[in-house]
Amino acid sequence: MRWTSLFAPTLREAPTEAEAISHQLLVRGGFIRQLQSGHYSMLPLAWKVSKKIVQILREEMDAIGAQEVMLPAIHPTSIWQKSGRLDAMGENLFKFTDRKDADQVLGMTHEEVIATVALELSSYRDLPQMWYQIQTKFRDEPRPKSGLLRVREFDMKDSYSIDIDDAGLDKSFNLHHLAYERIFARLGLKAIPVQASSGAMGGSDSVEFMVESPAGEDDVAICSSCGYSANVERATSTIPELENREEGETIEKFDTPGIRTIEALSSAGHPPEHQIKTLVYIVDGELSLLLLRGDHQFQEQKFCDATSSVEIVPAEEGAIQKALGASPGSLGAVGVDGINIYADPALKGRAAMTTGANEDDFHFSGVNVERDIKVDQWVDMRAIADGEGCPSCSESLRVARCIEAGHIFKLGTKYAEAMGVSVLDSEGNSQTPTMGSYGIGVGRAMAAIAETCCDESGLIWPMSVAPYEVVLTVVKTDDENSMKIADQIYADLDANGIDVLLDDRDERPGVKFADAELIGIPIRVTIGPRGLENGMVELLERSDYEKTQNEISVDKVADLLIEKVCSQRDLSA
Repeated sequence: MRWTSLFAPTLREAPTEAEAISHQLLVRGGFIRQLQSGHYSMLPLAWKVSKKIVQILREEMDAIGAQEVMLPAIHPTSIWQKSGRLDAMGENLFKFTDRKDADQVLGMTHEEVIATVALELSSYRDLPQMWYQIQTKFRDEPRPKSGLLRVREFDMKDSYSIDIDDAGLDKSFNLHHLAYERIFARLGLKAIPVQASSGAMGGSDSVEFMVESPAGEDDVAICSSCGYSANVERATSTIPELENREEGETIEKFDTPGIRTIEALSSAGHPPEHQIKTLVYIVDGELSLLLLRGDHQFQEQKFCDATSSVEIVPAEEGAIQKALGASPGSLGAVGVDGINIYADPALKGRAAMTTGANEDDFHFSGVNVERDIKVDQWVDMRAIADGEGCPSCSESLRVARCIEAGHIFKLGTKYAEAMGVSVLDSEGNSQTPTMGSYGIGVGRAMAAIAETCCDESGLIWPMSVAPYEVVLTVVKTDDENSMKIADQIYADLDANGIDVLLDDRDERPGVKFADAELIGIPIRVTIGPRGLENGMVELLERSDYEKTQNEISVDKVADLLIEKVCSQRDLSA
């Protein structure tokens, strides 16, 4: 490709709304343009990167024996009702009614659909099966953000395994786990596999592949000592033992005029670690009290996983006032009956605690949790904090912000049961097969690479996914010899399968260099009259210009470039 024919509308400044580095650079580099919130047009450079990512995905899925399929993007609402996810996904699903008044949804994932295909299976001899597709998904995100990291329309590689039993599922899951490790290595991403919540997907186990980045939306607990890692939705930790305060053995009610927060009560002489934080939520339709230590934060997904709750929302103040007789800030669970009370295990054995008295401007001190509060269920709902102890080795945990680059799930029989899938086992008995689900977003992978492979000058694509592997920058396009040499090198590289871009624009060298750096082409060859006087061109690698600046003989440069590109293109393949 010659740059004069390339459509790559580069910008010197990023749009003001672009906060994530990947968003800024992909827009500035002429890769993407926004149509509306959460919807992006992939311009030629982005589409080339996307196709290379997809090729890696296909190669690794094929390598583990998965077969490629293509499933409908429009689904009848009925199959989502059967699985129970129509309500669980709620407004995240794009819903519409067709001309025959049939209710439809746009697919945000395909577990239900794949289970309908699995109805064709009849015997254990048909198993195992692994099917995958690369297809556009739709999710009605309430707050699309960060460019390609959170959108409403996106391409995804989703694959599914179907096995006769859990042992088979374990094997399929492990095959995908290893394939994902290879995929992310080939993409140039340092992805950490972490324990994760399965959320609305359901199932017994799931693993996320996380890439550290300030642009991420997930927090992950990581132990550098033993390798423990988990999303904070699943993470546990050890906390220092806390001695109870020396107070009287009986509850005392005291005035707290105007005190409504943990911090304000702390200033009045009651440290947060000796307070009981009382949250009021509607849990699956029932008003409930959730109790934590005052210095701990609530982790909603951890609570939902532990209680198998489907819907949990904060209670409105009117409902709180009616049930407890007080406003938020003066609430507690002492003496409360007839309301579900969940308590975090960090409150076990706590005495001499302070909590709201369910009367505005009053609190109780001297509260013994297990004596004075009727706890219905002890639930680990505490969000862990940076520096707490690793549950495996007790060393300090580090909590890092990450991008979720991939997620794999053990689904079990949930979807097969919902769709009525059954096969005959080896003894002739009918059995429901077990399933796994495995996803990688193509656009999100591109954004994660852009987020982590860049510098102040622009993108630094790994060779495996770079839109062009080599750029030939002609300093003076009006110099006949320079253009002749450039055309010759271009032809040699192109004939050997190298993605090469010839910058034949009539622009200042500085503009050409800046654009090549912004777009992130791995190798730049500068061709100018001065160097050609000695039969030389300059070769630089985008990852480190200072260390790779070399003058290369014109007659050797093509062979050297072919060797370099091929050796770097797929180091882990």
